[in-house]
Amino acid sequence: MPRIYLCFLWHMHQPFYKDLFSQEYRLPWTRLHALKDYFGMVDVLRDFPEVKQTFNLVPSLLLQVEEYASGEAADPFLRCALKPAEALTDAEQEFILRYFFQANPSRLIYRFKRYGELYDAWLASDRDVKRARRFFSSQAFRDLQVLSQLAWFDEKFLEHDSTVAELVRKGRDYTLDDQELMGRKQTEILGKVLPVYREFASKGQIEISTTPFYHPILPLLCDSDIAGEAHPHVPLPSRFRYPQDARMQLERSRQFIRDRFRRYPRGLWPSEGSVSDEVFQIASELGFTWAATDNGVLARTLGDSPGVEGTYRPYLWRQGKREIHVIFRDHFLSDLVGFVYSRMGPGEAAADLLQRIRENCRGILNSGRDALVPVILDGENAWEYYERNGRPFLRELYRRIMEDRQIRAVTIHEALKLIEPQPIDRISPGSWINANFDVWIGAEEDNTAWEYLLRARQTYDRVASGSHGDAPWDGARLKLAEEELLIAEGSDWCWWYGPEHDSANRPEFDQLYRDHLANAYRALGQAPPEELSRTILKVAEAVYHHPPTGPVRAAIDGEETSFFEWLGAGVYRVDSRSGAMHGHRFLIRELHYGSDGPNFYMRLDLEPVSLEGMEARINIRPWTGDSPASCMRLRFEQGTAVTVEQQFAAGGEAEVAFHRVLEIRIPLMAASLVQGQPVALQVSIWEDSLPLDAVPHQGWLECSTAEPTDWPV
Repeated sequence: MPRIYLCFLWHMHQPFYKDLFSQEYRLPWTRLHALKDYFGMVDVLRDFPEVKQTFNLVPSLLLQVEEYASGEAADPFLRCALKPAEALTDAEQEFILRYFFQANPSRLIYRFKRYGELYDAWLASDRDVKRARRFFSSQAFRDLQVLSQLAWFDEKFLEHDSTVAELVRKGRDYTLDDQELMGRKQTEILGKVLPVYREFASKGQIEISTTPFYHPILPLLCDSDIAGEAHPHVPLPSRFRYPQDARMQLERSRQFIRDRFRRYPRGLWPSEGSVSDEVFQIASELGFTWAATDNGVLARTLGDSPGVEGTYRPYLWRQGKREIHVIFRDHFLSDLVGFVYSRMGPGEAAADLLQRIRENCRGILNSGRDALVPVILDGENAWEYYERNGRPFLRELYRRIMEDRQIRAVTIHEALKLIEPQPIDRISPGSWINANFDVWIGAEEDNTAWEYLLRARQTYDRVASGSHGDAPWDGARLKLAEEELLIAEGSDWCWWYGPEHDSANRPEFDQLYRDHLANAYRALGQAPPEELSRTILKVAEAVYHHPPTGPVRAAIDGEETSFFEWLGAGVYRVDSRSGAMHGHRFLIRELHYGSDGPNFYMRLDLEPVSLEGMEARINIRPWTGDSPASCMRLRFEQGTAVTVEQQFAAGGEAEVAFHRVLEIRIPLMAASLVQGQPVALQVSIWEDSLPLDAVPHQGWLECSTAEPTDWPV
């Protein structure tokens, strides 16, 4: 009897959130999804031994899980969750209020009555931290600390672990002991993740496939110009062509899985299902025997819609002596699981999925052939939209599969041994999204990110080619720079650039991407370029900018000598509340600026923190034309001492003083500027060659230097 071979591939991935220089995790999502998804998605199969599946594990994810399980991960989110509520600083309270409600309200927050009450109080305060503090006592903060973590625990622990279940039943008024118990249980759950995959892989119930190490879009690493083949006339950045990086990402991934699971992976889910002939050539050379992508790519490859008959079969790609099996996911069915079935009852959803599969396969089975049905999707993010983390749906689905004599859930490797493949001699370049690469390249933000990556990668080449290991640190520093570049090649950064996707954490992703590149320069002993101090995001942070109303003639003494000396100045102020992000230090409160004709004056109002060892950089150029910017550099010493490390190139010295504020007088001639013409200004603060803050956060600020007689009255 012809059979339906149902191949589930669950893709387990999170971006690499760790900063290799600070050693801190910038966002908590790897830890939270490890608590809620990575263990339970495999463990649920324990009750369904005949259901076999494929799990795609990204090495950069497993690295993070291992570090969390060992207790070595430095996670400020976890530190705030475990710190005694009475000892929280104002900054930590603000951090908790801004981040600990980042969860699905209906499925995660309101599932816990007290968590819902606290969320309602946060909403009632209009998400204003100062107003919210009236509602949040130390007890309220502790309840939030505990419940914001329990909400991410796997169902098995919430319902069947006696100590965790007791925390859930308690519901509110948690103690410090409860808080500490919650922390211990997190470590316990995190320590179970890799062992459960080893257990199920060793007995053959799951197959483990993988993705290139840091989840890059492989075809774009091989040649970014291929995006123009997938989407003709798309605007492209300078050509990035480093197929050796694509090979390295795959080699390291394959070896990593071998080291953890004692066998090399046969299968490859290329990041975002992104494929090309060059990618398949490299993958087959390295020993991968199968790969998967989307049936939209199959339609482009065949030049026509494949329908279910074309989708529900394997293919064999072959060029020259290289070959690799390919399966193409059913895009529609996969999206039903990811986005639709969460709004249905578990039984209703499971029945609908299997009925659709049977109907789709009817013609194939009637012709006497077996059908291979690939359902491939994210194995983590969908479940927070389901009742009880999707476990009732999965249990109902697996039970029905085991009871159906015509459907067998098998691993992809098993399915490929059961059905003869159809040969193809090429693959159309593309990804699972619209069979092109537009999400990751082509938009202005995306292309800027690629330009920055290319410049950093070329800098690495220059330094590496001139290094012969004469200094004992050369090898280690080159290795660190290489690692940062491989991380920056990951797809996740450009996922959030461009117009396609939005997230409350877009600023954090942007900052972390630029920090990885800056870290690569630092490891190479190079100063990171000024461009990395400014956001790539084009959605501007809320700012207040009031142009000058009169001339400025300020005494350069580092003090607000009188109210009147800066009265006519322009004021530029970033609203740090709207741009607040973990890992971004707001050091500049306000910029005041103006002119008395021959001189340009600046005043920076800075946060009251120690600036010792930090550097201020002032770039200034004519607003019109393409003249290069003149740069001045200042170093903050102990106390309020400031050393001018670099004056403007045109000669003539700027006057600088720092005490309560930083004041600077710049003779226009010293910076090659023309009196009365507007200037473009950038100011940034750096520490250890890493940009910490900048004004403006992107682009240049237009400032007037008009004669006093030209000022409006």
